[in-house]
Amino acid sequence: MVIKFQTKDETGRTLRMTDWNWIHIIRRHPEISSEKERIIETIENPDKILPSLKDENVRYYYKYYKERYSMNKFMMVLVKY
Repeated sequence: MVIKFQTKDETGRTLRMTDWNWIHIIRRHPEISSEKERIIETIENPDKILPSLKDENVRYYYKYYKERYSMNKFMMVLVKY
């Protein structure tokens, strides 16, 4: 398993993205392939964290980016602990 990146969230948890996970995400959402730094920033400094209703180990991290090219100005990163 190769680590694409590793960071800590605002709760102090160490989170990592493996190459396998990154490829899986990019295949489904190619529009975010150039937004790695925003993904990391969203994890490190989210505007909001919400729990999943289906899985107690999943959280949704949100951050607003006014200058984002997407119609959706919020970056959402799903994190599974």
